[in-house]
Amino acid sequence: MAFGLWTTQRAKSVFAAVLIATSACAICATTEKPCEKPVYLTFDTGHMGIAPLVAEVLNRQQVKVTFFGAQERTQEGDGSLGDHWAPWWKARAAEGHAFASHTFDHVYWKADVPGTPVRFRVKPSAGPDTDREFTWTAAQYCEEIHRASQRMQTMTGQAPLPLFRAPGGKTSPALLAAAKSCGYAHVGWAPAGFLGDELSSEKTSNPALLAQALRTIRSGDILLAHLGIWSRKDPWAPAVLEPLMVGLKERGFCFRTLREHPDYTAWISAHPQ
Repeated sequence: MAFGLWTTQRAKSVFAAVLIATSACAICATTEKPCEKPVYLTFDTGHMGIAPLVAEVLNRQQVKVTFFGAQERTQEGDGSLGDHWAPWWKARAAEGHAFASHTFDHVYWKADVPGTPVRFRVKPSAGPDTDREFTWTAAQYCEEIHRASQRMQTMTGQAPLPLFRAPGGKTSPALLAAAKSCGYAHVGWAPAGFLGDELSSEKTSNPALLAQALRTIRSGDILLAHLGIWSRKDPWAPAVLEPLMVGLKERGFCFRTLREHPDYTAWISAHPQ
């Protein structure tokens, strides 16, 4: 009987301790300092050679980003949106990252075609029609955006954002209007947000890229990097990636996904996928 009483009292004490701890955590959560200098780190797909490293750094630094996906040729596996990489994407969704389209076959806009209806000259840099030029209607371009978005949803189990990034950032007002008509707003990047991982490492060193980014990035900037660039001999990651995150945090910056970007929050709310 005494033992039973002791056990009951002990259980009540443990329960009370849990309640106190939970309340304290709730207070901490509600008093967390707001993000006053947000930046929005984004990654486009690439050869995926640094994808595991990127995931490791993001986890270690507790940074959330937005990934723009296209089915590009990879160092390993069946393309960046292929079955080989599907578990990697699903794991990133579980960690709270955001996703959007980069066009399925990484299709470059080349020019508007005069006349009506609206048409575009385009050139895929991936897939079965790599380096061939085509004339597409607005509906065909929209379908290309949607294909990548659908594939991202299949892999992650998460609805992608109603956003897209045109390969190379190449667009026209007519192209942007066509994309918006089918529910997708375009996302570019800030001038200082071009992190330089596409540049020649012989001409632009990693220390120079890091110093420039830390000097020029400003609050609200959208930053651009890739999950592997074929042409750069001295890889941008890991040399720049983590030091950049640490350096920006030391300067008072915080990282957010495009879900929270003031230019896109209303669009995202109005265009659920």
